[in-house]
Amino acid sequence: MWFRQDLRTRDHAALNAAAASGEVICLYILDDETPGQWRWGGASRWWLHRSLRSLSKNLKLVLRRGRADTVMADLIQETGAGAVYFTRDYAPWCQGLERRVKDVCESAGAACHRFGGHLLREPESIRNGSGEPYKVFTPFSRACFAAGEPRLPAAAAKPVMWQGKVSSENLLDWNLLPKHPDWSKGFEKEWQPGEEGARTRLSSFIESGLAHYAEGRDRPDQPLTSRLSPHLHWGEISPTQCWAAVRGAMAKAQGKLDVASEKYLKEILWREFSYHILHHWPALPEAPFREEFSAFPWRNDADALEKWQQGVTGYPIVDAGMRELWATGIMHNRVRMISASFLTKDLLVSWTEGAQWFWDTLLDADIASNSASWQWVAGCGADAAPYFRIFNPVLQGEKFDPDGAYVRKWVPELSDLPSNLIHRPWEARDFQSNYPAPMVDHGFARNRALAALKQIKTSSA
Repeated sequence: MWFRQDLRTRDHAALNAAAASGEVICLYILDDETPGQWRWGGASRWWLHRSLRSLSKNLKLVLRRGRADTVMADLIQETGAGAVYFTRDYAPWCQGLERRVKDVCESAGAACHRFGGHLLREPESIRNGSGEPYKVFTPFSRACFAAGEPRLPAAAAKPVMWQGKVSSENLLDWNLLPKHPDWSKGFEKEWQPGEEGARTRLSSFIESGLAHYAEGRDRPDQPLTSRLSPHLHWGEISPTQCWAAVRGAMAKAQGKLDVASEKYLKEILWREFSYHILHHWPALPEAPFREEFSAFPWRNDADALEKWQQGVTGYPIVDAGMRELWATGIMHNRVRMISASFLTKDLLVSWTEGAQWFWDTLLDADIASNSASWQWVAGCGADAAPYFRIFNPVLQGEKFDPDGAYVRKWVPELSDLPSNLIHRPWEARDFQSNYPAPMVDHGFARNRALAALKQIKTSSA
């Protein structure tokens, strides 16, 4: 059983099938070669260490490093394994990798069994009336709802471990955890990686967050989102389990949760849509979905990028988000949109720079959602927000953090400001602080961004 981004024992089709076929060797491969520039970033590696440690409490894990198909060939030869089971992945490099693994199996006389499980439905199964992949989220989500309810989650697997000798590397030797400086200290307080932590998080959300999700999901000052994205990313819980739990809560509430639940189910479908787009357009992490944006005049401004990364832009809601990201490995979804808009629209720095930073710093750095969401905000993706929709960071802060609680938490140098000034500190008289002035005037930046859009429209006409 080759584990990938499916680090759980419940609702696991591949593991169930392996367990039903005989004794099982549970394998995880750290492959830093095949993904190229998309090898796991620092935050992801922190989570992976703890998730593997958690999974190893339930299963005897064999850990190996190297190119996955090469490691697989060696292990089949060492053990005489008669079959390989794994869950499908949709990253651009995985289609070729899975073909090579199949070739390895066939050469060794071992059966190769690939299963779904990372999504509700496989990307090929949802198409429009013309048989083409969807490019817009709303009709995609309607088609998903119309396709009927996903299957129910499967019970936990109970594999019998193979008793033969097989060597395993030591997890600590992989050096997945940061050394000096240890920037992950804040992660421990926030997260419990692993299947148990995922189930606890889902139960907590259903009990205390779901009822307020519709109106509260855009409020970074309130803990009303599910915070399940890292667990879903690592496959510690399946989207099917999340979907079934929400549907169960809806049935129990007899209509009182319908609006909030539909909002949350659509967020699960946005994740599905991101993978749908990635599968059909595998260049998504590196190239604009809308080809005319290949000529967009992005600015190569290392100083502006660094200020954004460090959370010293002079716009409190942006800086709060960037500092939250660094301290906790996560950022509230509304603030992700505001911060991404600021980088791509106010600073005219390419979305690819932002996506790379998120890839290294997010615990839920998902190749599909990260790529699709950055392109959505930048205006160059599938179903993108129109490029002329440019978030005003002051107005966004005042609307979604009206009392300034989120900013006060993450930008403490502004904590003494009254709520009516905390999102525009430059207007406060006699305010003494080391907080920087805005690095760019939003009105000027907006006009500059619109002029850049007009430039590519003119050149592509």
